[in-house]
Amino acid sequence: MNDLDARIRASFDRQTMMQTLGASLASVTPGQVTITAPILPTVLQQHGAGHAGLAFSIGDSAAGYSALSLMPEGAEVMTVEMKINLMSPAIGERLVAEGRVIRPGRRIMVVAVDVWAETGDTRKHVAMLQGTMIPV
Repeated sequence: MNDLDARIRASFDRQTMMQTLGASLASVTPGQVTITAPILPTVLQQHGAGHAGLAFSIGDSAAGYSALSLMPEGAEVMTVEMKINLMSPAIGERLVAEGRVIRPGRRIMVVAVDVWAETGDTRKHVAMLQGTMIPV
């Protein structure tokens, strides 16, 4: 594990919301972070699909950690704004949020996330997020 990976994982481990959702950090590279979460019976909406709040929560964290991965050690990040497009019901075993930095600025960073519902080897694109992060 490299320093970047260890720094991002240490921060992620302090997020009790991610623990509540059963989310885990799948990968960390400069400017890109992937977070996964099971679609548990406790996170379904009334039609039986994964709730949009699950997709948004792991997507927001994947975006934020993507931004943090490009910031110096000791920096922190917060979401300024985030938009989500829900494209398909989140039906599957788990959600995978693949976050990336689109534009790394000194004052703000534009980020994007693709969220996929997976069952076995099958994956379906269920949501896209775009937003802005700020170093704090």
